[in-house]
Parts: sequence; structure tokens; C-alpha cells
Amino acid sequence: MRQYQLSEIAQKIDVPFEGKDCTITGIHTLKEATETQLSFLSDKKHLCDLANTKAVAVLIDARYIDNLPSTTLPLITSEPYLKLAYASKLFSHDMSIERGTPSLGVGCHIDKSVNFGKNVTIGKNTMIMAGCYIGDNVVVGSDTLLHPNVTLYHGTQMGSRCIIHSGTVIGCDGYGFAHTKMGEHIKIYQNGNVIVEDDVELGGNCSVDRAVFGSTYIRRGAKLDNLVHIAHNCDIGEHSLLAGQVGMAGSSILGRNVVMGGQSALAGHMTVEPFTTIAGKSGLTKRVPGGKTYAGFPAIEHKSWLRMQAILARMLKKQS
Repeated sequence: MRQYQLSEIAQKIDVPFEGKDCTITGIHTLKEATETQLSFLSDKKHLCDLANTKAVAVLIDARYIDNLPSTTLPLITSEPYLKLAYASKLFSHDMSIERGTPSLGVGCHIDKSVNFGKNVTIGKNTMIMAGCYIGDNVVVGSDTLLHPNVTLYHGTQMGSRCIIHSGTVIGCDGYGFAHTKMGEHIKIYQNGNVIVEDDVELGGNCSVDRAVFGSTYIRRGAKLDNLVHIAHNCDIGEHSLLAGQVGMAGSSILGRNVVMGGQSALAGHMTVEPFTTIAGKSGLTKRVPGGKTYAGFPAIEHKSWLRMQAILARMLKKQS
């Protein structure tokens, strides 16, 4: 685990630092940061989280400094989100082409062409087919099947009895950038991981992005069709069903047994209540009551959408 002195981080990202130095072991959100982690405030809507943060230091605009807990040190900057991006690189995974020897449970069948990183653990009776890549510090449970050319990036944790189809990538970087005043895009290194629980099946050519901090979750029993994209920090509820070409923007959360029809999508930071159905090609842009079916864009209750379509059809018929 990488760690730095706070003064060293401040120097590397060009932020003034005064006060007692301390060791920083990582970066996390205001809510989740521990007493050895750095955090940031980039939007005043998170001021309530700032008051209760346990972070040892926070990247923060000077106008919000009075909201800091007495135990938290300020790193004052007019661009906290941009400075976060620079700091995230310091804690990124060291990429390497060095191969390791996995710890294998009994009864595994591993194709000779599979490439393993370092510190990989595979459960019993698991099959990994030709062309797969299993990165550093990956854990795969028992009785799991990885079809040809599956990629598990570093830190991925996969449960037992999972089926992952060809071409699927788990743990690639989420789409996260901070922007300079000149419009340049600075990468925010995605230093979290992906956790896939037991009994999950992912179709071909799916992409599940690793979290910025913490984990992206595919919960127990979820089933994803081909060509589904799950963005960083999403949480797919237990036994949810996602049809082909579904897209979920970052930090969206599905309750259990949510059904999303083909080519439907969610806006970022959305929460979908359990047992909700979103019809194909629909776009959900705000929180709605659970246990119902929604359709259209922006998505509304399915019965209302059908009535609206009927009214529009009659209006067009009258005009023709």
C-alpha cells in the first residue's frame, strides 16, 4: 500500500500546506474517508458531509474552511477537484507485465494461454478458457467459468458460480476527468475495484468500470445481457436483470430485482427502488416510486406513456 506525508502530497500537487505533518494512505469521499485519508470538497451540496468527515485533510476552497471539523487539516485551493485528479495519480496501481503464479483450488481447468498477474487466487473447480487475462490481486471464487478473452483488471473480486462470457472487461477505468481553466482534461485515476458476488452471469462484451474510490458492485444473482455498460461506483442489486445495451451512468444504484429493458439507461447518481421495471429504450432521469413499470424519455409510468402515445397519434391523424 502506497503512503505519503501530507506535506509531500501538497508539494506534488502545488497546494500550500501549513500545520502538523501526517501520513496519508489514500483518498476517499468525505463520507467514507478514514483518519489516514485525504478527501475533497468540490460542490457545496456536500457541506453536510464535510461537517462529519473523518478525513485527516481535505482539499477545499477557502470560503468553506469554517465548516471543517477541528480534527481535519485544510489544503486550500480554488480548484479542489482538479487537485484531486493530480493527487489520485499518486495512489494509482503500478502497472506491470510481470507474470505471477496463481494460487489454485483443486479441480481447476486453466488454459495454457491464460496470463496471470501477481497475487491471484482462484477457487476450486473453476475453468478459465483461452486468452483470458487475470490481473494483480484478483480473487475468483469456486465453480466459476470464464469464457475466452475475458479480462479481469487488478483488484477485481469475483464470487462463486459465476459465468462471464467472451470479451467482457471487468475493472477497467471509469470515465473520470477534471478540467483545467483552459479546457484540458486531467485524468482522475480510478483507484477502487469491482466486486462481483456469487451466481452472477455477464454476457459477451460487457464493460464494468472500477470505482474511483471504494467498489463497483454486481450483487448476488444479477444477470447482464451482452453489451451492457456499468459505470464507476454503480451498485447493481441482487437478482436484477439488464438486457442488451443497457447503460448506467456513474454512481447509480439499483435495488434488488430491477429489470431494465434493452437500450434503456440511467442518469448519474440515480437510485432505482427494488422491483422496478424500466422499459426498453427508456431513460430514467429522476427518482421514482418502486415496484412499477416506467417507459419513455424522460421515463414516466408505463400506463401514462401509453396514453400519451395514443393522444399524439390521434393529434397527428387529425392533422393529416
